[in-house]
Amino acid sequence: MSFWRSKTFNRKKIMIMFFAIFFVLLFLMGRLVYLMVFCSEYYGQKAKDLHERERDIKAARGKIIDATGTVLATNQSVCTISVIHSQIEDPEAVIAALVKELGLTEEEIRKRVEKNSSIERVKTNVPKEVGDAIRTYGLSGIKVDEDYKRYYPFDTLASTVLGFTGADNQGIVGLEVKYDSYLQGTAGKILTLTDARGVEIENAGETRLEPVNGNDLYISLDYNIQLYCEQAAEKAYLKKNADSVSIVVMNPQNGEILAMVNYPEFNLNDPFTLNVEAEGLTAEEKQNLLNQMWRNPCISDTYEPGSTFKIITAAAALEEGVVHVSDQFYCPGYKIVEDRKIRCARTSGHGAETFETGIMNSCNPVFIELGERLGVDNYFKYLKQFGLLTKTNIDLPGEAATIMHQKENVGPVELATMSFGQSFQITPIQLLTTVSSIINGGTRVTPHFGVEIRDDDGNLIETLQYDTTEGICQEKTSETMRYLLEKVVSEGGGNKAYIEGYDIGGKTATSQTLPRSDNKYISSFLGFAPADDPQIMVLVIINNPEGMYYGGMIAAPVAKDIFENILPYAILKSNETED
Repeated sequence: MSFWRSKTFNRKKIMIMFFAIFFVLLFLMGRLVYLMVFCSEYYGQKAKDLHERERDIKAARGKIIDATGTVLATNQSVCTISVIHSQIEDPEAVIAALVKELGLTEEEIRKRVEKNSSIERVKTNVPKEVGDAIRTYGLSGIKVDEDYKRYYPFDTLASTVLGFTGADNQGIVGLEVKYDSYLQGTAGKILTLTDARGVEIENAGETRLEPVNGNDLYISLDYNIQLYCEQAAEKAYLKKNADSVSIVVMNPQNGEILAMVNYPEFNLNDPFTLNVEAEGLTAEEKQNLLNQMWRNPCISDTYEPGSTFKIITAAAALEEGVVHVSDQFYCPGYKIVEDRKIRCARTSGHGAETFETGIMNSCNPVFIELGERLGVDNYFKYLKQFGLLTKTNIDLPGEAATIMHQKENVGPVELATMSFGQSFQITPIQLLTTVSSIINGGTRVTPHFGVEIRDDDGNLIETLQYDTTEGICQEKTSETMRYLLEKVVSEGGGNKAYIEGYDIGGKTATSQTLPRSDNKYISSFLGFAPADDPQIMVLVIINNPEGMYYGGMIAAPVAKDIFENILPYAILKSNETED
């Protein structure tokens, strides 16, 4: 009985083992079929990848093209020189050839040639003729691959606006970094079959995955206007031995920037060379100077705007209804605020004057009274309404914010100094943008350079859009401000910008830099034309001029020179566009 029970038990064990082995084999066969049939392509590619050496082919970066069709940033064909250790047959010949052609030391070359790696890059951005010369040696183990280097045809033109790229062809500063995602293309690849040792298989050929070029950026900057403004800035810089000169030209109707100058500019094709003489610097000191050189003061630096800010105070007072053009004021040369005597620029005083003549005279006591009439709450209401407390969102990196008093900390003295443009700081682009909204009918536009994105065949990819805010001020306020600012140029303190035959509006300013004890000044002029329908707005800032420093005396003539030369051109261009 026990015998038969034991026999039955063993039979069951054998059957269990049989089915277990059967199902395992069935699973393995199924897995094998799955891998060989359904995944064959995937694993075939993986196996191929193990035997392929990959080298990148850089894509050509998109061009930057101005409003006239002039190419401001493009590419030059260059080469990248690499060595493959496993394929080098004559190391000494390779070293000698590369030393001779690349101008590197033998130590530098030998280090890369003798390094046991799959591929070692020796030098990038090698001129094409040098790459062709290296090819003629016919030495095994040297690879000469096509590449691109960013090239700026006009060297220094609009350097702080355009910016430049790094060795990897990625944007570092300026428009190059802001629009990097559009300008960058997609890199291609060269795939070469190798054996298990990493040696290329003869006659196996190469597989090329062609690169896709980047898209072109079309901008509002006008080469002719930019060039002339740079010449005007250089002239003022040398004549006044100034620290720097900045000029911005903008269309106040749509925010398109036609020129932006920060003189002295730097060479975009050699951006790591300082534009000033500097010897014996540490690496850190040189880097700090480079960072300063690349900086765009028009958007990244704040300053006390001085009397140009009186435009904002006047517009706020008109908008609130606390002043009218014919209102009467009296200036004895100063105004007492609490225990402070705040002087007018004309210490003898202007005497009796209207609001209109007060603006023409740029009289501080008049604007102190306007601030008092508005009060702190209303003043800050209009600062916010006009957009001064937020950034302009210009399409350049590094924009600084307005540095303003906290409202709760503003007393009578602070309000008085703010009313004529002191004790706070804004950027030049913020001033330009805010005044644009006051004189264009009350629409705040976003200042910008970018207009369109097109592919390298010229096909439109995208029209760039920017925010606008309407109702900044009433049309009546805007009309009154245009009238008053035209009077400043035709009959008042801005008369050095007056041009026969053109109606120009504007405002001068002279402000002091901090600390006051340094006795350094900023002279500026902000003007627009035609006064009744502004199409061109110009801001001139001269930083720390030598000798005479009043804005009406040295900045206004620069603006006049610019208007005289660009207005006929701008009007002609506008007419051609309309036709």
